Amino acid sequence: QVQLVESGGGLVQPGGSLRLSCAPSGSIAGIYAMGWYRQAPGRQRELVARITRSGGNTNYADSVKARFTISKDNAKNTVYLQMNSLKPEDTAIYYCAAEHLAGRYWGQGTQVTVSS
Repeated sequence: QVQLVESGGGLVQPGGSLRLSCAPSGSIAGIYAMGWYRQAPGRQRELVARITRSGGNTNYADSVKARFTISKDNAKNTVYLQMNSLKPEDTAIYYCAAEHLAGRYWGQGTQVTVSS
């Protein structure tokens, strides 16, 4: 079992920035990648960014490239999503996910609202 604790969501004006954090615990040795997904009202959950365990490989949704950066701090066992130049269309619940040998685990989600 893996538990994921997210933090960092909130309300921000267009053009602003937020940083989300996700700290996994439990059977973390089996995690081979982590990612951030988001789900807006009436839409399907979509992958925003993903990073492999080593941190050597990342990939992003086209809609967030050059604006969002996923990273990990192995010393703190935490994954981050730095979100810059936020747009109203980035408004969604953001979920941290761990890709584990036993399956995929999800965090509880954190609301990000971009509005003036």
